[in-house]
Amino acid sequence: MRVAKQTLTYGELDATARRWAGALVAGATRPLERVGIFAYRSATSYAGVLASLYAGAAFVPLNRTFPVARTAAMIERADLDAIIVDEGSLPQLAAIVAELSRVPRILLPTAAASAAPRLAADVVDRTALATAAPLAELAQVSADSTAYLLFTSGSTGQPKGVPVTHRNAVHFLAANQRRYRLTPEDRVTQMFDQTFDLSVFDLFMAWSAGACVCVPQPLEMLAPVRFIREHAITLWFSVPSLVALLRKKQQLAPGSLPSLRYSLFCGEALPRALAETWQAAAPASVLENLYGPTELTIACSAYRWDPIRSPRECVNDVVPIGALYDGLTGLVVDEQLRAVPDGEPGELCVAGPQTLPGYFRDPRTTAERCFVRGGARFYRTGDRVRRIHGTLVFLGRIDSQVKIRGYRIELGEVEAALCANPGVAISAAIAWPIADGVAEGLQAFVVGNVDAAGLRARLQTALPPYMVPTAIHVLEAMPLNANGKIDRRRLSAQLDDLNSDELPTQRLAG
Repeated sequence: MRVAKQTLTYGELDATARRWAGALVAGATRPLERVGIFAYRSATSYAGVLASLYAGAAFVPLNRTFPVARTAAMIERADLDAIIVDEGSLPQLAAIVAELSRVPRILLPTAAASAAPRLAADVVDRTALATAAPLAELAQVSADSTAYLLFTSGSTGQPKGVPVTHRNAVHFLAANQRRYRLTPEDRVTQMFDQTFDLSVFDLFMAWSAGACVCVPQPLEMLAPVRFIREHAITLWFSVPSLVALLRKKQQLAPGSLPSLRYSLFCGEALPRALAETWQAAAPASVLENLYGPTELTIACSAYRWDPIRSPRECVNDVVPIGALYDGLTGLVVDEQLRAVPDGEPGELCVAGPQTLPGYFRDPRTTAERCFVRGGARFYRTGDRVRRIHGTLVFLGRIDSQVKIRGYRIELGEVEAALCANPGVAISAAIAWPIADGVAEGLQAFVVGNVDAAGLRARLQTALPPYMVPTAIHVLEAMPLNANGKIDRRRLSAQLDDLNSDELPTQRLAG
C-alpha cells in the first residue's frame, strides 16, 4: 500500500492493526461497538479501519474537512467507544471534544499524549500503542453485526446513519471479486474520502486480492492523469464529474492512459460523452458504470460499456446502470408501489443481502424507505428508472436529492441550514451549473433581509464544503409555478443569464 509517500506491506499493516486492536480491547469499559476514524489519507486512517474490525467493532469514518459541529454531532449520534486520530486531524480535536456530552477513548498513533492537552479523555498515545500486546485472535462477529456506519445527507437537516453489516459487505465484495478478478499485480486508486462509501471498494477489493492501494494526497488529486501514469494504475474508480473536469481542461488525450485495465465510475449519472472520452484515453481498459446508494452497500448493479452497442442504449445521453448483481431482486414501481411493465418509468426498489438492516436508531425513516413484499424487504432508492430488455436505465431523482462530485446531498438539508439564519424567510437550493450532464455545484436563493456574503460564511461553519452553495442570491420574491411551488426550473434557467430582468438579484456572494 502506498500512502503519504510511504510504502506499507500488508504484513506491516496487519501487525500495526493487531496492536491497536489489542489496545482497543484491553482498555474497553464496555463491549466495543463503534470506533471513529478521525484521519485523512494517512496510514493511520487505513490501519484504524482494520484495527476496528479486528477488535469486533464497526468503523465510523470522520472527516476533518467537515465543520467541527457536524463532526461532533456524528460522534454523539454514533455513540462511539473510541476515536483513532491522526496527526493532521489533532488540531481540531479539542474543539470537537468540547461539544461532546461523553468523550470516548482517544488513540493517538502518531502523537504523544502531551500533544492533546485538556481533552478530559482517556488518551492512548503512540508510545503505548507501539508497545501494546497484539490481538492474538480476531474478534468473532455475526454476519448481521455492523461492519461500518456512514452518515449521509438527510432532508430533515440531520445526517442519516446507514449501518452496513458484514453480510451486506461480503455479498458486495464476492460479486465484484467474480467480476474483476484482481491480482497482486494490480494497482488500485483511492480517490474517495473514507466518509464516501465507494472508498470501501478500493480498500477491500485490493486487500482481498493482495493488490496495491495507491492513495493520492490532496495535491496529487489535482493531477489525476499524471498520478495514473506515475503509479502505473490498473484500476481507476471515481465519480464521473472528475472526468468532466479533465475533459474541460483537455487533459484526456486519446491513448494517454495505457496502464488501465478497468475504469469504473459510480456516485452519479455517467453521461455518454464522458464515457466515450475516457474510453478513448484508456482504450485497453474495460469501462463500467456502477450504480447503488449507500443503503444498498456501495453498488448493486453494473453496466459494461461497449463502444459500438452502448451509444444506442443510452437514454437522455446517460449511460445505463445495467443489471442488478446476482442474488438481488429489483422492482420498478409507481407511486402506489405497484410494479410497472417493462419499458415504463418508475422508482427502483431493491431487496437482497446488500439491503441495509435499517437506519441507525431511526425506525421512522426506516419505515418510510423500506417495505416488505413476498417475504423480502425492499429499499426504495428514490431513483426513477426504466427496464429495457433486462437493462436498467437511469432517468433521474424522484425527490430533491442531487449529487455533487459524487456526494449525495438532500437539498432540503441545505435549505434548512439557510433558513436557520435570522432574516431568511424562505430559501431554495438547486444544482447548477450542469456540464456534460453532471452538476458542478450548488446555488442558493433566499428571500429576506440578509447579507449574502455573511450568510455564506455562516454556512461554512454548519455544512461540509461540498454542501455550501458557491453563490447565494437574495431575491424580492421567489418565482412560483402554476401549483404555487417554487419554480426551480425557472431559477436554473435564469442563472444562465444573470442579466435577465426576471431574476431581481439584490446581492450575490460567491
